[in-house]
Amino acid sequence: MSLSSHLEELKKKHQHLSEKVETAQRQPGIDELRITDLKKQKLRLKEEIARLSTSA
Repeated sequence: MSLSSHLEELKKKHQHLSEKVETAQRQPGIDELRITDLKKQKLRLKEEIARLSTSA
């Protein structure tokens, strides 16, 4: 897998997590721990994208 396709895949995963966070926050009786976990995953992806983008 090339670096650009890997970055594109990470960006898609990041967007998917963003959508999951938004959906979870709109639901009644939200599970704060689940939302926090999703946000942490999203941040890790963002950091990896940034790291790979600067090294490209």
